[in-house]
Amino acid sequence: MQMVWILASLIIGFSLLMIDSDWYDIFAHWIYILMIFLLILTVLFSPDIRGSRSWLVIGPVRLQAAEFAKFATALAVARLASSHEFSISRTKDFFYILLLFFVPMGLIVLQKETGSALVFLAFFLVLYREGMSGFILFLGFSAILFFVVGIRYGDIFWRETSLGQLAVLLLIIPCVCFIMYEYVKGGRQYVKYVLTGSSFLFGLALLVSSFFLFDLCLVVLIIIAIIVLTLLFLFLKLRDKYYLYIAGFALFSVVYLYSVDYVFDEMLKQHQRTRIEVALGMIDDPAGAGYNVNQSKIAIGSGGLFGKGYLNGTQTKLKYVPEQDTDFIFCTVGEENGFVGSVFILLLFLILIIRIIFLAERQRDTFRRIYGYCVASIVFFHIAINIGMVIGIMPVIGIPLPFFSYGGSSLLAFTILLFIFLRLDASRDERL
Repeated sequence: MQMVWILASLIIGFSLLMIDSDWYDIFAHWIYILMIFLLILTVLFSPDIRGSRSWLVIGPVRLQAAEFAKFATALAVARLASSHEFSISRTKDFFYILLLFFVPMGLIVLQKETGSALVFLAFFLVLYREGMSGFILFLGFSAILFFVVGIRYGDIFWRETSLGQLAVLLLIIPCVCFIMYEYVKGGRQYVKYVLTGSSFLFGLALLVSSFFLFDLCLVVLIIIAIIVLTLLFLFLKLRDKYYLYIAGFALFSVVYLYSVDYVFDEMLKQHQRTRIEVALGMIDDPAGAGYNVNQSKIAIGSGGLFGKGYLNGTQTKLKYVPEQDTDFIFCTVGEENGFVGSVFILLLFLILIIRIIFLAERQRDTFRRIYGYCVASIVFFHIAINIGMVIGIMPVIGIPLPFFSYGGSSLLAFTILLFIFLRLDASRDERL
């Protein structure tokens, strides 16, 4: 069946090369609207398969609309961002482009396909290339860091103090200093004062805590409150909006920290919580929730340096690893080809991504360049998340490895994604 999908993908790919390149620009929004319609149909009418409602069943054929929504969204993002009146620094335009990929994200989450939905965050990398402030990317990375540290160490106490909460609160201060250093004119002198004063006050509190029991988090909260008030004063005095943004970042980070437990316990489902706990090493469940990852790591480790040879992997051949043809296919590569073979595959993926970026940079109009970066970002996210979960450094969220995992929808979607860009690149000199 996979050979049938490969043949169909090749036919579709070469057919896409025959279409006039301007067609993709002109009809980008219509393709996007069609895919949103298919996502809505999937939410309403798809059957429940393994707890997910993400497959449209048309006779003997099953299609996963979420996979095709990626190239449709890439076209729509490129079309909007390349329009003459668009400016990513304008709040209204930035909001519109966020809607383009948050709408399919929401519909895919309703299908209980969280992994596929997270891939749409790759478009933030594209927006950064097109001029989005790095401040927004920094907010995203900070949110992930605070969540992981707060959840992982939140239940570990030293006297009256939660080490997880204390660590996050202490991280907020250097994060504030970094933003001030990078984005505020003359902010370097204020960074020196903030770090010096914060270190002195926290050191004094740590010394006093040797004699009296109290929560050190309260002391850090007071320090952050002083920093926020100072930033607000500087904003009123100097009228630099970044002081206001940094103050908002500090306040939001504190609120975010104390809402993490509620989000984790009340908003995430049990299997999602368990997968995160296994990935963070909070629980060890090799026979239950951690079985897939545990068997995957055993398979990869047993491959050694050069592997056991094609079809000679005992872990994969005897079906010890579930989903080894789809989401966990990289463990088959690791067991049969070893460390050397795995690195070779990763190098091929790296060359592919670098090549796509090179082609994107040589485009002569904005639409083609942005679409190229969309392709590179989507492929990168799929590779990073898939291999990360297979080797146990990311939660198991179930997304395919491009051009490796079994499945027609994934193969067709990546073929369309890539071949559209090949067609756009082939005609880059036709439209100046």
